[in-house]
Amino acid sequence: MCGIAGYFGPRGAIREDQTILRRMTASLTHRGPDSDGYFVNSECALGVRRLAIVDPAGGDQPLYNEDRSLALVCNGEIFNYPELRLALERRHHRLRTRCDVEVILHLYEEYGVEMLHHLNGQFALALYDSARHSLLLARDHFGVAPLFFCVNGDVCVFGSEIKALLEHPLVGRDLNLVGLDQVLTFPGLVSPQTMFKDVQSLPGGHYLRLADGAVRTREYWDLNYPMRGEDVSAYDEATCREALDDLLVRSVRRRMQADVPVGFYLSGGLDSSLIGAVINSVSCGAGRHSFSVSFQDPLISEQRFQRLAADCLRSNHHEIPFDTDAIASRLEDAVYYSEMPLRETYNTCSLALSECASRHGVKVVLSGEGADEFLAGYIGYRFDQHGCRGHARDRLEEAREEELRLRMWGDANLFYEIERRDLAELKTALYSSTLSEQQAEFDCTAAPVVNTARLAGRHPLHQRSYLDFKLRLSDHLISDHGDRMAMAHSVEARFAFLDVELVEFLTRVPPELKLRAQQDKYLLRKVAERWLPAEIVTREKFGFHAPGLPTLLQERHPAVHDLLSCERIRRQGYFDADVVEGLKARYATPGFRLNLPHEPDVLAIVLTFGILLDTYRLPSLA
Repeated sequence: MCGIAGYFGPRGAIREDQTILRRMTASLTHRGPDSDGYFVNSECALGVRRLAIVDPAGGDQPLYNEDRSLALVCNGEIFNYPELRLALERRHHRLRTRCDVEVILHLYEEYGVEMLHHLNGQFALALYDSARHSLLLARDHFGVAPLFFCVNGDVCVFGSEIKALLEHPLVGRDLNLVGLDQVLTFPGLVSPQTMFKDVQSLPGGHYLRLADGAVRTREYWDLNYPMRGEDVSAYDEATCREALDDLLVRSVRRRMQADVPVGFYLSGGLDSSLIGAVINSVSCGAGRHSFSVSFQDPLISEQRFQRLAADCLRSNHHEIPFDTDAIASRLEDAVYYSEMPLRETYNTCSLALSECASRHGVKVVLSGEGADEFLAGYIGYRFDQHGCRGHARDRLEEAREEELRLRMWGDANLFYEIERRDLAELKTALYSSTLSEQQAEFDCTAAPVVNTARLAGRHPLHQRSYLDFKLRLSDHLISDHGDRMAMAHSVEARFAFLDVELVEFLTRVPPELKLRAQQDKYLLRKVAERWLPAEIVTREKFGFHAPGLPTLLQERHPAVHDLLSCERIRRQGYFDADVVEGLKARYATPGFRLNLPHEPDVLAIVLTFGILLDTYRLPSLA
C-alpha cells in the first residue's frame, strides 16, 4: 500500500509548482514512509508516498509506459500480476520494473478502462493519459484501498485520505450532516458519503473519469447474487467444499507475495485461524509472526483460543494485553486516522496490533474479514432462518416500520439488524434542537443507500449478505477498522476472503451450504476440518468487542468525562446535552452493559464526534 494524492483540471489550470502537492503527500507519510515521487504539468499533478513491498529497489512511483504518455500512481497490490505480466510480455509490452502495479499501465494501453475487469487486488489508482488529456481514478472491487475526491469548479482534488485533500485550498472544512446521520444509523459511513461536505468517497467497484470538462462516475463491479429459484444444483456440498478449499489456498498464496516480512492477525476464531493454517501450508513452515489483543474481562476475552491457535500454528505469537487506559490513550489517534466518529472503541485495538507488527518489522498482515459476510457468520442469519422480523407494538407502528424498510431496501418485509423506527426516535432525541429542526434535510434514510435491485428477488440470506457487504464490510471493517488503522503504522492489511474469484464463486454457493440447521458458516467449517483442531472448528461465533463507554465511565476516566461534559456538548451544539447526561448516568451504573451488537454505543459516537471536530477544526453550531 501507499498514499496517493493529486489534482486535475483543464490545460493551463494547474500551476507547475509542487508546493501544494508536497504538502498533500506529506500528510500521508504514515502510508508511505519509504520514498516519495511527483509528476506535475499544466493540467495534472500526481504525488505518492510509497510503502515498498514488491520490488522495493525498483518500484518507485510515478510509473510510466514506454513513451511516457501515461503516468500512474497507485496505492495497493495487484495479486494476479505474475500472470498479467506474462500475458503482456507476450504482446510485446516492455515492463521496466518487477513492481506489481506497473501492469496497470500496459493493461490500459490494451483495454482502456476495461482493464479494471482484469485486475484481482486491492488498489486505488490515478492514471493520467496525456494524449487524451484525461484522468482515471479507480478503486478495487471491495473498497479495501481508500480513495477520496472533491470537485470544485473545473478542478478535481483527490487522495488516499481526506487529510491530504484538506491541504489543498479548494477543499473546505464544512461538516456533512448526512455523514453524521449515517454513523448513527449504520455500522459506519457508506460511500460516497464522508464527514466532510466537500469530499466524496469513491465507492468500491467504481471508477471516475475526468476529460473534456466532464466528470463521469461508473460502476464496473458489484456483488451479484442469483435470483431466488435460479438453478445452482450443480453446486453440491462435496464440489463446493473442494472448490472453496482450493480458492482459499490460491487467495492466501497470492497475498503472501511480498519482498518484506508477512504476518497475520489471530483472533482465536475460525476465520483468522484458518488463514494462519493455510499460510503455514503455502509458505512451507511455521514461525510467522502472529498478533492478537487480549482483555481481562472474561466475557469479551478470547485469550484461551488465541493461545490454542498460536500453539497449533506454531507461530511466533505476540499477545497485547489491553485495558481501558490503552483504549482512552488511543482514541484521538483512532479518530485522526479514521477521519470519522466511531461506533465502538475497538479501532484502538487495531492501532495497537499494527503498532506491534511494525515494531517487529512486519510490513504486511493477513486478516480474516469477509468470511462472516459471505458465508453467513453473524447471528442475524440465524434470526432470518427463524423468520424474525422485529417486534412491532401495534399496527400503526408496524406500518411505519414497513414504510421505512420499503424506503431503504425496496422491500417492506426485509428486516435488517434493528427496528428502524426505534432508531429514528433515538436520533431525534439525541440531536440538539438546532439539528432536529432540519433533520429532514440530512436524513440518510430518505433514499436507499444501496442498489435495491441487488436485493429484489434474492434469497433472504443473500439479501442480508449484500447489506452486510455494503454497510458493514466495505466502508467499515476493511476501511476505517482495517486499512486505516493498519496504515497508521505503515502496515498493509490484506484480506484473503476478499479475492474476486473466491467471492464470485461464493455467490453461487447455495444458501443451505452456508447456514445449515442453525450452524453458521457450515461450508467453511467443513473446509476447516482438515486444517484446524475441532475445538476451533466447532467454536461458536464470538464477536470481537473491546470495552466500550460503559466501562470507561464506570472506571471514571477523567478524559472521557471531560470529552462528554455538559459544557462541551452544549458548545459544540450538535447533540442534546441533557440526553447525553442521561446516557452517561445509565452507562455509569455499576454492572451496566450494552447489548452488543444490537444496541449501539451512542456515547462512543458522541465522544469521538467531538474529537473529530477538534482534530479537523470543524465548525460548532453553538
